[in-house]
Amino acid sequence: MNVFKLIPVLLVVSMLGCKKNDNPGGNPTATSIEPANNVTGVPRNKEIAFTFSESMDPLTINDSTFTLYQGSTKISGTVTYSGNIAKFTPSVILTPATMYTATVNTGAKNLAGKSLSQNSIWNFTTGGSSSILAVIDLGAAGNYVIVAKTAINNNSTSAVTGDLGLSPAATSYITGFSITDATGYATSAQVTGNIYAADMAAPTPINMTTAVNNMVTAYNDAAGRPLPDFSELGTGNIGGKTLVPGLYKWTSGVTMPSDVTITGGPNDVWIFQISGNLSMSSAVKIILLGGAQAKNIFWQVAGQATLGTTSHFEGIILSMTGITFQTGASINGRALAQTAVILDGNAITKP
Repeated sequence: MNVFKLIPVLLVVSMLGCKKNDNPGGNPTATSIEPANNVTGVPRNKEIAFTFSESMDPLTINDSTFTLYQGSTKISGTVTYSGNIAKFTPSVILTPATMYTATVNTGAKNLAGKSLSQNSIWNFTTGGSSSILAVIDLGAAGNYVIVAKTAINNNSTSAVTGDLGLSPAATSYITGFSITDATGYATSAQVTGNIYAADMAAPTPINMTTAVNNMVTAYNDAAGRPLPDFSELGTGNIGGKTLVPGLYKWTSGVTMPSDVTITGGPNDVWIFQISGNLSMSSAVKIILLGGAQAKNIFWQVAGQATLGTTSHFEGIILSMTGITFQTGASINGRALAQTAVILDGNAITKP
């Protein structure tokens, strides 16, 4: 049996492990709470849950009997009840690195009209940081709008603003650009900038090695940032959502079936940690508001990133595998891939 610490005036009640019939004819108790008492690093989009030892009267489970406070400020939210579990979903985004107090009070009653014997109260502290996230340092990879290791293939006429870099693969693995060779670089009518590859004249080979190494370091930095502000947001479907600054984490893939809005100031930072693929549907757009800048938006993708036809993307993609731009897709940002970047009539613009 676990017993929560005493809090002045009221006792945090827990009867963890109790079953429905452990207390026949008695008062209902708690069998679990989530987040746990005094836990830290709780994602700011976390639902607050309280599991009762028996079936309750749903009419008594509401925002009067299940509350959330930050200090003396009551947090608005929606309370639902199903299968002995009451859930409080905040209607506002919780503040980072802040303690909150959840309460289920004696107004909650079972089907026989018996209430909790006393209020259940517990605290938790959100994750994230009250200060602005540090940007991901791209190092020399930040000198390029596209960096890849194995290939850069262009299947149709594209318009690329910024330099392209490929290493350790050679120039022959950059296709579809009608390249004109020069000393240590190449040019193309489709590229406002230069094209570099590992087999070109010095110092290009060492410069490209540095850029690729810096790209991998940047990927690892983005993937390793701790204490996310938001976890599993939308269970991976972020279509229609408005994303405020912070660190986001998904243990699966992320999809964008509809437009996504990123809102914040010009110095704010967004880091998206994606353990699977990133997939953006055709004609979908990322919209920036409030001065948010693509150079401060980082998409760390463990799988493949695919941008649908005529879609528009904002930010820097750091992919462990490849990045595919389908026909007519555009990006204001950078495409940094640890395998190949595939283009098809795209507009690629450095931020």
